[in-house]
Amino acid sequence: MNVAGKQPPPAPLERPASLLVPTWTKTGIALLYDEGSENAYDIQLKLTKEVLTIQKQDVICISGSDHNTNHRTVTLHRQPVGGLGLSIKGGAEHKVPVVISKIFKDQAADQTGMLFIGDALIQVNGINVESATHEEVVHLLRNAGDEVTITVQYLREAPSFLKLPLGSPGPSSDHSSGASSPLFDSGLHLNGNSTNTAPSSPSSPIANEPKYEKRWLDTLSVPLSIARISRYKAGTDKLRSNAFEVLALDGVSTGILQFYTAQECADWLRALSTNISDLTLQNMKMANKCCSLSDQIIHMGWVNERLEGTDSSQVYKYKFLALKGSSFYIFSTPPVSTLDWVRAEKIYHLCEVLFKVHKLWLADDCWLQANLYLGIHQDYELEDQRPYCFSVMVGHGQSHYFNVELGSELAAWEKSFQRAIFLEVQRTGSKTYMCSWQGVTLCFTVDFALGFTCFDSKTKNVLWRFKFSQLKGSSDDGKTRVKLLFQNLDTKQIEMKELEFPDLTAVLHCIHSFIAAKVASLDPAFIDSQSIARKYMYSN
Repeated sequence: MNVAGKQPPPAPLERPASLLVPTWTKTGIALLYDEGSENAYDIQLKLTKEVLTIQKQDVICISGSDHNTNHRTVTLHRQPVGGLGLSIKGGAEHKVPVVISKIFKDQAADQTGMLFIGDALIQVNGINVESATHEEVVHLLRNAGDEVTITVQYLREAPSFLKLPLGSPGPSSDHSSGASSPLFDSGLHLNGNSTNTAPSSPSSPIANEPKYEKRWLDTLSVPLSIARISRYKAGTDKLRSNAFEVLALDGVSTGILQFYTAQECADWLRALSTNISDLTLQNMKMANKCCSLSDQIIHMGWVNERLEGTDSSQVYKYKFLALKGSSFYIFSTPPVSTLDWVRAEKIYHLCEVLFKVHKLWLADDCWLQANLYLGIHQDYELEDQRPYCFSVMVGHGQSHYFNVELGSELAAWEKSFQRAIFLEVQRTGSKTYMCSWQGVTLCFTVDFALGFTCFDSKTKNVLWRFKFSQLKGSSDDGKTRVKLLFQNLDTKQIEMKELEFPDLTAVLHCIHSFIAAKVASLDPAFIDSQSIARKYMYSN
């Protein structure tokens, strides 16, 4: 039986002040890691408020007619000083094609305007070299005479171990960045075996020939609305080094995005998380227009839930959590319509759950394990290596153990659970549970205004009543029976009241929720001071 009190309107949706950061627009260079080939490729990332776009470099025709934009055939005139004006890397022995690794300014290759760093050699004077070794191609180019015709195709996914400088799009600016590579870099800017000592005509583009540019081109756009981020290797607790993956609501993945430094990785994670959070907040506001004031969404988002595998191993699965109205929801996929809310995997009453922070990452090898509740003790085997973990304990001694990717997300969930539970306590006003003692059926009520009341279920006669402030302690057998210790205001003596409940855990959680909400209504600063997640996340 619920005794409804006056229902205050819920506070407007907001991000906690400590979490307020601007929406990010960002561009930068990263690597796209291919788990199959174990190679990484240079890409450019472009972040807007709603989309993360992956770009790859390619050579495109910007003027003139070119019926085969994939292949370009260029004739080079070897110069007495400077030779062909280029260097090459790679070869079949490295399982990559031979590519142009340097182009020297104002020399033969540069003067054509049609060759670029990253071009893979397809043919040399009509001879196919796609499967040739590095030395074979060097020998062929150096002995090809004064006029060398090569066919090239830009290698869009050049493995990062080639250490090709990205430079700016134009061919003349594609110079070596000084990066070293374990592969041999053969310079063909030196004189080869020339049959003519007279100066050759320069390798300049013909007026009516097509012109080319190297540009970053969009290859994949991932919408960030209800997207999720994963920093862990699939099926493991192993954290990827300076890398993560972004997955859209429809399952489209960016692939594994790698960064050169930990700081770059952290900056991109923070930017993406901010934009995803902002879009989630917008979705919540839209959904709340269709909900009553007592059924508003307080918070929602992706987490990883730890489950026990068939072989007793620990596995994590993506879950989507939501705090809405009086309930805590667990979904396998996010609700996208009003009707979707009835298909949640689990639904729990907010007054009967208990939120607990388990682990925070403070330094490279330093864990903080935190208990955020009093009077209820449950030991967790924290065997996994994931930071930012929390659990939600529910009725009948059961619990759900979750992990999030960032400390800011953990702080947001802690704040949101507090807020959602406090609002529900104030809306509900009171909760009544059936109980018994010595064979007599009783009712036990927790009331936000009055405290605790026990009365006979048949006669409704009140047996005893105490304020929240009179509760001095409690103990339970972990099953059905609880002892509540109250101080009599008149005699100052401690009175023990013993009761049995069908679901003792739910009742204890409810008592905790009402007492915490009462304290928060009297001293909001005290509750904030108990927030271990926010305290330690933002001091680090």
